[in-house]
Parts: sequence; C-alpha cells; structure tokens
Amino acid sequence: MTEPNGSTLPTPDPDESRTDAGTTLQVSRPGLQEPAETRGRTTIADGVVEKIAGIAARGIPGIHALGGGFTRTMGAVRDRVPGGHASAGRGVKAEVGEKQTAIDLQVVVAYGVSITEVAAEVRENVIAAVERMTGLEVVEVNIAVNDVHLPDEDTPETGPDEDTPETGEERVH
Repeated sequence: MTEPNGSTLPTPDPDESRTDAGTTLQVSRPGLQEPAETRGRTTIADGVVEKIAGIAARGIPGIHALGGGFTRTMGAVRDRVPGGHASAGRGVKAEVGEKQTAIDLQVVVAYGVSITEVAAEVRENVIAAVERMTGLEVVEVNIAVNDVHLPDEDTPETGPDEDTPETGEERVH
C-alpha cells in the first residue's frame, strides 16, 4: 500500500469548465474562435465569373449565341482547329473585385422573341448563378444585343461541287 505523502491537490473552481479527464480547458490562441471563412482569402478570377455568366446566359430560351460578329467568327475558327474548344466565356466580360462584380454580355437573340423579356431573364439567371456559385454581389449585368438570328440563317451553305438547293442545277465556278 502507498502512504499519503502529505501533498494536497488544488480544489477546482466550480465555475471552470472541465473535461471528463479532469483538466481545465483554456483557449489560448485567439484565431480559433474566428469562423473558417475569415481565416484566409479566396480570389476568384475574372474568367471564372465570365464562364459562369456565359453558361447561365446561354441557358435562356431566345439566346442564339454570345459575342459580337468578330468574336463569334474567331470562336468558330478556334472550334474547328484540332484541340480547340468552345469558350464558355465568349462574349462575356467581367470585372471582379473583392466582394462585388460587374458583367457585360454581348448577345445574339433569335428572331421573334421579345428582346426586353429575354434580357430580363438573362440578367436574372446570370445574377442568380454568379452569386450562388461565387458569393460575390453582382452589382450590374449590362446586355448589348448585337444581332438578331434569322431562321433562314440556319441553312448550311452548299459547297462548290454540290447542287444548289433551289434549282437543282450545278453551280458555276
């Protein structure tokens, strides 16, 4: 058997928090009580917001394409090059700050749709998508309608050795 050595343990203060092991918990590092989202910095590139906005805008019925004429032409060439791919941010420009962003869109609408209604739907969808995915406040979405896509523009052009669709005659070179 052991004999008491005569030392006494300090009596704990009843107001102190204790664990099952009997030790007192003390928080000595001030950063541990801060929420996780304030312990660092997240930077979102302009291109990320542009892609999100581009995809959100294309999802609206009545939007035929994004971008101005030259942008669409260069994009079509890039899409045909081996290894090239369509850019989701084509026709979109974003300026991203620490907490806010502003977005400019160049769109081509389908003939027959209400441009004001389509623009309102695009604006609403873009704002919702960007704010949900990035947490940034979208302060403005500017929409420039650069063209109207006509239904007869969808017919493929015939090559030089093919018959013309109207008459069935061969084209003259």
